[in-house]
Amino acid sequence: MSALAFLRRFCRSWIAATGLAVVVLVVFVAVFAPYLMPFNPDAQDIILRLRPPGSNFGEGVHLLGTDALGRDVLSRLMISARVSLLIGFASVVVSGAIGVTLGLVMGYDDRWLGRGLMALTDIQLAVPFLVLALAVVAVLGPSLINLIMVLGVTNWVQYARVVRAESLVLKNREFVHAARALGASTIRILWRHLLPNVMSSVIVISSLQVAKMILLESSLSFLGLGVPASIPTWGVMIADGRNYVANAWWVAATPGIAIFLTVIGINLVGDRLRDLLDPKLRQVET
Repeated sequence: MSALAFLRRFCRSWIAATGLAVVVLVVFVAVFAPYLMPFNPDAQDIILRLRPPGSNFGEGVHLLGTDALGRDVLSRLMISARVSLLIGFASVVVSGAIGVTLGLVMGYDDRWLGRGLMALTDIQLAVPFLVLALAVVAVLGPSLINLIMVLGVTNWVQYARVVRAESLVLKNREFVHAARALGASTIRILWRHLLPNVMSSVIVISSLQVAKMILLESSLSFLGLGVPASIPTWGVMIADGRNYVANAWWVAATPGIAIFLTVIGINLVGDRLRDLLDPKLRQVET
């Protein structure tokens, strides 16, 4: 099926098409933020602090108001989208690479190696995410790279369990037996025969995990455990505005709305991909 035909099938659901439009819009704003921002997101002016949305003062109109340091909220919202999406996608790549690799090995090798990795998976599930994040930040300090690694290393289990379950079935299929009979190595069987057959599930999980990573980044940044305060993210913006909710609600509300719409859009896209890529759900598609 061509990409255009797949897109047409995807857009048969207006709900999924709406979610895709939201995601495309957010990605577009994140990519072209330097050209779309009406003001310098780091420019401070105490005279303009906590101006309401639509304020026309100085160089132009602040459509979403200003924060406690007089910075334009709309400009910071745009530049923050770049960092939040970068963290979401990069951490999914890290967790997906770890989880898919371990899942394939666990499913194909049910001897000591597979059982040992399965025990590691159970141990990972027993470690609270927040405790691990606190430990890493305390040792390494808050930074963008550290946050991506924490999110990636602590969220690979879902990939591993799903891929393992599918690999247990696939390894007994005829094409795997044929490849083994022809002398194919274990790595070749995993890479050329098992991985392509589990990619549909991996794509669906990844699309849903991006939304989860954005939420986790926002939560950690709100608690001061994410990126440094000098790096603008949606979570940092909410943390900056939490003390002004009573008299300047827009400072915290606008990034919160951005997170809500982005997560909803990604989840709608992920649900539609699941419907199209899962053979059982594809048969009952209307």
